[in-house]
Amino acid sequence: MNCRTMIRSAGTAICIGSAALADTASSQTAGSFTLATGWLHVAPQGNATPLTVESVGGMTVNRQVPGSGAHATSTDTVGVNTEYYITDNFGVATLIGLPLTVNLVGDGTLAKYGTLGSTRPMPPAIVFRYHLFEAQSKFRPFVGLGVNYTWYTQVRTTNAQFVTDNLGPGGTAHASLSSSWNPVFEIGAYYALTKHWSVGAAVGYLPLKTHLTLDGTTANGTHVVSTSTIRMNPVNVFLNVAYTF
Repeated sequence: MNCRTMIRSAGTAICIGSAALADTASSQTAGSFTLATGWLHVAPQGNATPLTVESVGGMTVNRQVPGSGAHATSTDTVGVNTEYYITDNFGVATLIGLPLTVNLVGDGTLAKYGTLGSTRPMPPAIVFRYHLFEAQSKFRPFVGLGVNYTWYTQVRTTNAQFVTDNLGPGGTAHASLSSSWNPVFEIGAYYALTKHWSVGAAVGYLPLKTHLTLDGTTANGTHVVSTSTIRMNPVNVFLNVAYTF
């Protein structure tokens, strides 16, 4: 084999090697789009302020129930994350989860009731992410900052004994939770398995609070309004499999 043949052969090897590297490199580059789905664990960290009776029969009371409190329970669902890469390093992500149920459990003097009620929060978010390292790196950590809007559906009081003890036999209660805008803080990473497939993990935090209004009516028609502020402050853990187009 002469030198020219050797050079041509070496060139062929170099081309083949480059093609192989290109085929296995991550495709998380400017203009690409990633769809991820997996296990989303939502773990509230806060609690509720004492229940305050605001009014009875239309008359202002503002009487706090001493020692009363509550907290929201952790829950699991399927999370969905999409991200568009504006540049190789900057992306815009949307974070949503399939409907989840959160229970409100009594604390202090309300602990004896256990679960007081439940709701289905809807907490979509938009997050701006910065990805470290080059787009071709297999391991790409990121940090994110964004905004979330949370509202609540199917807000229910489910503990009949709690309602009876506070409104008397035959009393009824209807609960509502206020919606809110909240900041989102996120940290995570992707690890590329192939050019298009990767696995990822992310941890997010929302300093989230909502105002609970409990509208009760006694058997004789007296209207009783009670309120509490619930700080949920959830830490969200998202383990996922992602495909980049």
